[in-house]
Amino acid sequence: MATSSGTAAFKAADLTLFLPCAGGVEGYLADEVHGLTGLTGHDLLAERGGVRVRGDWAVVMRLNLHSRLAQRVLIELAHGPYRDEHDLYALAAEVPWEQWFQARQTFRVDLTAQASPLKSLNFATLRVKDAVADRFRNAAGGVRPSIDTQHPQVRIHAHLSATHASVSIDTSGEPLFKRGWRQDKGDAPLKETLAAAMLAASGWWEPAASRVSELPLYDPCCGSGTIAIEAAQLVLGLPAGGARRFAFEQLRPFDARTWMAIKAAAREGARRPGPIQVFGSDVAHRMVDFAQRNAERAGVGHAVQLRGGDALQRVPPTPQPGVMLMNPPYGERIAAAGVAGQKARGREAFQHGPLSRSADQRRPGEDAAERDTGDDFFAQLAAHWKTHYAGWTAWLLTPDLKLPSRLRLKETRRVPMWNGPIECRLFRFDLTARREKSDSNPPPAP
Repeated sequence: MATSSGTAAFKAADLTLFLPCAGGVEGYLADEVHGLTGLTGHDLLAERGGVRVRGDWAVVMRLNLHSRLAQRVLIELAHGPYRDEHDLYALAAEVPWEQWFQARQTFRVDLTAQASPLKSLNFATLRVKDAVADRFRNAAGGVRPSIDTQHPQVRIHAHLSATHASVSIDTSGEPLFKRGWRQDKGDAPLKETLAAAMLAASGWWEPAASRVSELPLYDPCCGSGTIAIEAAQLVLGLPAGGARRFAFEQLRPFDARTWMAIKAAAREGARRPGPIQVFGSDVAHRMVDFAQRNAERAGVGHAVQLRGGDALQRVPPTPQPGVMLMNPPYGERIAAAGVAGQKARGREAFQHGPLSRSADQRRPGEDAAERDTGDDFFAQLAAHWKTHYAGWTAWLLTPDLKLPSRLRLKETRRVPMWNGPIECRLFRFDLTARREKSDSNPPPAP
C-alpha cells in the first residue's frame, strides 16, 4: 500500500523532499533550488503549492540555510492511497520513526487536506499521532514520545488529497520566513518569503543565477525594513537562515560535520559591501528605527540606507534610476504615507486618529472616507513620481485590483501573488516624466 524510508535513507541521494511555498511562487522557488543545488529534470519538479526535490542530507541542510522562498523543507517518508483513518494509521505506522528521533523528544502532527473524503480531519490527525506513538512503543520497549503542540522538538506533516496521503518529517522547525533577525516590527509585517518573491518577480533578483541587479533598489514605505533587508542580504551574499536554528539539528540523522562545512562555505561566499544600493524610507520615524535595528541584527546595517520621510515628498536616493519595490498603504494605512491623508482629514485626525497607524499595518477594507483619502494619496504619489522619478520602474504589491486607475497610470505587467490568504497583484509601472500641457487655444495669427 505504501512506500516508506529505511535506515539507508539518512545519507542516501534519493531522499524525496517537498518545499511548500505561497501560491504563484512555485516557478521562482524552482529557479532558486536550481541555483542553490544545480538540480534539474526529474530531480526538481514544480508542483501546485511547492517544489518536489530529490536530494541527499546535505541538500536538506543547504536548502534550509539558503532558501528565501520556501516555507519549509519536508522529507517525505511515506506515500500511498487511503480510504479511511485506518489506512492513515497503517501508512504512518510503517515509517521507522525511531530512526529519525528519540522517544524522549516531543512531537506534534499537522495535517492538511485538499478534497479529502474524510469527515473529521481532527480524528485523522489523531490516528497519525497514535501510529507514531505505537511504533515507538513497539520498537523501544514501551517508551513513547510525548505530544507538545506549542514547542515540539519534532514536527510531522501529513497531507491528504482525494485519494492519496503523504507523511513527512519537517527539517525546518519554525517556518523559514522567520529568519531570526526580526525583533522590532509593526502590527502585521510583510513576510520575508513574500518580500523575496517580490524581488524575484521584479527581476532585480535572479534566483536561478544567484545574481542581483546593479540597479539601486528603493522601498519608500519600508515599515520595519523587510524588503530592504532581504535585498541587502542578497547584495552581500548572506544566507537567509544564517541567524537561526533548524529542526534537523535535533534529528538522529543530523551530520554536524557536514553542517559546519555548509555554514563555513556560506561565510566564505559572503561579499564585501560596495557603494550602498539598497534604500528605504518611511513616514513613521519609529518604524525607521525598527528597520535599522533589524538591519543591524541581519548583518546588513552598513549596506542599507534607511531614512524617515513622506513618500509624497522624498526625492530619489540616487541620481541613477532604479527599481522601487513596495507594499503601499491601503485602507486605514493610507495616510501613514503622509500629507494626502493629513490634508483630507486635518492635522488632529492625522496625529491622533486611525490615520496615524504604523506603516507596517496590513488591514484590508476601506470606508468611503478612506477611499477618498486613498484616491487623493495615490493621485499625488503618481504626480510626484512623474516629476522626480522618470526612468524608474515601480513595482507595487496590493490586493486592490483598481490600483492602476487610482494612480492614473497604466501597468506594464501584473503578477498574481498571495499574501497569506489575501489574493494580491504585483503591478509594474514604467515611470516617465510629466508631460507639459500644450496651449489648446493659441491666439489667432495676425
